[in-house]
Amino acid sequence: MSDFVADLVKQVKPSATIAVSMKAAELKRAGKDVIGLGAGEPDFDTPEHIKAAAIEAIQAGQTKYTAVDGTPELKQAIIGKLMRENHVSYQPEELLVSCGAKHSIFNLLNAVINPGDEVVIPTPYWVSYPDMTLLAGGQAVIVETTADHAFKLTAAQLAAAITPNTKLVMLNSPSNPTGKAYTQAELKALGEVIKAHPQVLVATDDIYEHIYWGQEPLGNLVALLPELRERVIIINGVSKAYAMTGWRIGFAAGPAPIITAMRKIQSQSTSNPCSISQAAATAAYNGPQDCLLTMKAAFKERHDYLVAALNELPGVQCGEGNGAFYAFPNVTGVIAQLAEVEDDVALSTWLLEHAGVAVVPGTPFGAPGYVRLSFATSIEVLQDAMQRMEQALRPHFA
Repeated sequence: MSDFVADLVKQVKPSATIAVSMKAAELKRAGKDVIGLGAGEPDFDTPEHIKAAAIEAIQAGQTKYTAVDGTPELKQAIIGKLMRENHVSYQPEELLVSCGAKHSIFNLLNAVINPGDEVVIPTPYWVSYPDMTLLAGGQAVIVETTADHAFKLTAAQLAAAITPNTKLVMLNSPSNPTGKAYTQAELKALGEVIKAHPQVLVATDDIYEHIYWGQEPLGNLVALLPELRERVIIINGVSKAYAMTGWRIGFAAGPAPIITAMRKIQSQSTSNPCSISQAAATAAYNGPQDCLLTMKAAFKERHDYLVAALNELPGVQCGEGNGAFYAFPNVTGVIAQLAEVEDDVALSTWLLEHAGVAVVPGTPFGAPGYVRLSFATSIEVLQDAMQRMEQALRPHFA
């Protein structure tokens, strides 16, 4: 039988994080005792007032199509959030509500990328950036960052990576997978480089902004450098901050011509996001925000425990993060010690088989020699996972 799959799709890799979570779930269903630390979603339930808003919307009959780009109520709630929290002002025509922040990024890339356009993506990157760039017909330009610079793109690196073909720069702060966030000074320095290249757009993936415990407030590139407003697209959503991953609501805020193009693409694919989810997201942005502080405090406690515990494991080195819910340790010392393990991908399989702990290898994030562990689970589960890894690794370092 002939192969009907498009050549472009054959080049796309499945999401590594989803693959690990599915493998862990499959083993659990088979009766295996597995701790899954691969999932990129909070373990908290969606706050009650948000769920109540969804139930009320259902009972009120809000079950029909909405405008492609989101309900007026949700767009006004997002406008209020951006002004209140990020100190930036947007109009309804400068907003597009989509089926998650991931969908917003996909819409953006397909709206602005022409064949051969380059997208600058610093490592370690969220696994979907390069493949979504590929699907949009673009060329991913991967810029390797190092632990010495907290895995953050420097202004000098950005300047060196930009060419006449550069169309977009992807920034993610706090970062998935490193948990590192750019300081305001670092963002300004990157913005100054962008200012010198008028053909270059910037996408700021801010989905983890509320899971942040840095010493200074998180910076917003538009607020820091208003002259870049017409070239910055803010990506965000309710999934991580409000424990609403399954509700699938994200948004993009940016120049009206780009948002219009993104809306056109969405109108020919998904149309509007779920009407009930939009009602819930409206309540999330307009309602009480104390739930954010409660969850952030728990994530910080887990971060502190996990980073310390990882650094007690033989062959493991893990730096501190200041946001998101991931630890990203260097495991090259472990790889060197295990004769049957040649890289971080093989080590992830080894840990699943010998410790019953599922982690995500660093290679799909553009960072070989590392693994990502999610601490979006209880301290008790993390303690169990660390004990298992200790018991599996220690005999090989005796």
